[in-house]
Amino acid sequence: MNWDPIGLIAGVDEAGRGPLAGPVVAAAVILDDTRRISGLADSKTLTALQRERLCQQIFEKALCFSVAQASVEEINTLNILHATMLAMKRAVEGLRLKPAKVLVDGNRIPQLDMLAEAVVGGDAKVQSISAASILAKVHRDRLCDELHQEFPQYGFASHKGYGTPEHLQALRLHGACPHHRRFFSPVAAALAQTSGVTVSAALS
Repeated sequence: MNWDPIGLIAGVDEAGRGPLAGPVVAAAVILDDTRRISGLADSKTLTALQRERLCQQIFEKALCFSVAQASVEEINTLNILHATMLAMKRAVEGLRLKPAKVLVDGNRIPQLDMLAEAVVGGDAKVQSISAASILAKVHRDRLCDELHQEFPQYGFASHKGYGTPEHLQALRLHGACPHHRRFFSPVAAALAQTSGVTVSAALS
């Protein structure tokens, strides 16, 4: 079936602005009004199992979707806000169908070549944004599980990169891995502390 792009609306959201490690992930979703998905909601209000089930339904029923990211290197270079906007832009540009309008969760929008609107709290109000939040969250959680396999000492599988006491303690013990956002203050502080300990030990 050929879909006329006129009138298509894409929802966009991100996952991973706050963590101390890993990329920031964005997703864009255009839902099919004839194939309803029950249970769509802000990904933060759902369990991991609910997100996984809804993610599969989105894959099967959405008109199209796209998941993109900005790397840790880009976060370190651009800052987290601009890296998030970049990931969102990439997600929209990756859609198979070009939307007439993009609804973005939050109060900022990336630079796009179509009409766009920011929707504060959109992940709880707009179904296509809810779907995007779920895809972004599931994708990023899977990336963190992969990071855990590579660097199990940090506990990425449990905290998903957020600054939990467990994670901060691991940073103090092991320093940062290549996937840490070195300019985030908790990481920088832990690295400075580790460096200080190393220097003190060398001088003693």
